[in-house]
Amino acid sequence: MLMVMEISFSKYQGAGNDFIMLNNLDGRYDRLDEQTVRFLCDRKFGIGADGLIRLNSHPVLSFEMDFFNPDASKSFCGNGARCTVKYAEQLGFDISNIQFEAIDGVHFASKKGGLIALEMSEVKGFEKIGEDFIFQTGSPHYIHFDRSGEQLDVLEFGRSIRYSDEYKLEGINVNLVEIKKSNNLTVRTYERGVENETLSCGTGVTACALAASLVQNSQGAQKFTIETKGGQLFVDFLRDDSSFSEIILTGPAVFVFNGVINV
Repeated sequence: MLMVMEISFSKYQGAGNDFIMLNNLDGRYDRLDEQTVRFLCDRKFGIGADGLIRLNSHPVLSFEMDFFNPDASKSFCGNGARCTVKYAEQLGFDISNIQFEAIDGVHFASKKGGLIALEMSEVKGFEKIGEDFIFQTGSPHYIHFDRSGEQLDVLEFGRSIRYSDEYKLEGINVNLVEIKKSNNLTVRTYERGVENETLSCGTGVTACALAASLVQNSQGAQKFTIETKGGQLFVDFLRDDSSFSEIILTGPAVFVFNGVINV
């Protein structure tokens, strides 16, 4: 652990996906180590969260989003990015139309009524394993559609894929999807790094919407409504065969509380 230091933080959630936010514009948390990240995200001994995000300064763009999973590994997080944009508003940024950098590149975001709309990176290609899909939407996602009302246990099925020989080293997120009706999905996600089901996953619902357009054989402009345990998310995009562009993830980003902790 670091020497004893005081950390001021904010807590945000996006459709039940919750995050610890640190204002690191002045670099005060540059030396935050992995052990401290794991402690802060621990729901028994720390603050508790599905991830920790440092909002860093950027030489050209509004800011850099620096995301850590609860195990201190790094990836992109869609709900986390939307919450970071909302947190930036708390810090005084104009988020009517904002641009920032994350681990997978540059993103645009804006306010859309009471929601945050986030432009995701373009996706070119996917992998198909039997009737299942693998998409990379900033994080890798395995997608299984419930075609027979099998109602698989998301923890059991998720762990069987995530810890299989093929994926146990790098890990993979696992999604169970049910198509309720055209362009309406229900999604449950087992997240690597959290190693549990989360109430929602932004990159996960995005991947599921892209995969659903393949299952439904629909081209051109697409608009999906996705129900998760934590609430409703929306994914819009353009599909051209195996290429997906203008991907927008829209949903809530809600302030929970501010706090201070000594570590």
